[in-house]
Amino acid sequence: MRTRLLVMVAALGLLTAAVPLWAHHAFAAEFDQKKPLKLKGAVIKWEVTNPHSWIHMSVKGEDGQAVTWMIEGGSPNNLYRLGFTRDSLPAGAEIIVEGYQAKDGSNRAVGKNVTFTDGRRLFLGLQMPADAEKK
Repeated sequence: MRTRLLVMVAALGLLTAAVPLWAHHAFAAEFDQKKPLKLKGAVIKWEVTNPHSWIHMSVKGEDGQAVTWMIEGGSPNNLYRLGFTRDSLPAGAEIIVEGYQAKDGSNRAVGKNVTFTDGRRLFLGLQMPADAEKK
């Protein structure tokens, strides 16, 4: 009986440890490497949250109206190691983001890098598939 209980507890522990892995997504699950984009606009807000950060930005659409885009970036820890600081993306800052649009065609993308008005360029910390970099 004791061995059976130990085996059940161990199995439950392994199952519980695997749950976060199911929640994490791969690039190809949400984003389309055949839809590269380059967005120029102003930061609305920067969410520095785990497991990924989000840049909300206002971009002028083809009709001249402001469109809000959400850009997924790397984890806060990774971004800080790449040169970002808490004050890197204040509301109103003009930036250019290169990345790949969501497969569902929404105004959501995964960012590859950010270019600032002074010419600085920072990597957004997410690995792109090798094929995406060749296109």
